[in-house]
Parts: sequence; structure tokens; C-alpha cells
Amino acid sequence: MQISARNQIKGTVSEVKDGVVTAQVTVDIGGGNTIVSSIPLDSVKNLGIAVGKEVTVIVKASDVMLGA
Repeated sequence: MQISARNQIKGTVSEVKDGVVTAQVTVDIGGGNTIVSSIPLDSVKNLGIAVGKEVTVIVKASDVMLGA
């Protein structure tokens, strides 16, 4: 996957908390640091987001997105 955003941080999903419409996905980025992103449940399913999966955290302005 190639995108223009330069703030890309690789990590591993450590927790997924499903809500009614969105899920909170916690990503371990190493060094005892984590990033939490709220994404639609459909995106969790479509991207195959699950504990242990390697993902890329993409930070753009005030939004945090995940790419897998």
C-alpha cells in the first residue's frame, strides 16, 4: 500500500474493543508505547484487524487511520 501521508508507524494490534458501530483498536508500537484508533466495525472486518496482526498507523492532521 502506498499513500502520501508521511507519518506512518508500524506496530502490532494488542487489543480490539468492539462497540455498537466502531471499535477501539490498540496498537503496540514498541518501547512500551501504544496508539489507540477508533475505526468502523466494518473496517475491522474488511481489513482483518485482530490481535497479533501487524498494521501501519497513519497519522494525518487530527485523524488516526489504520492500513493493513
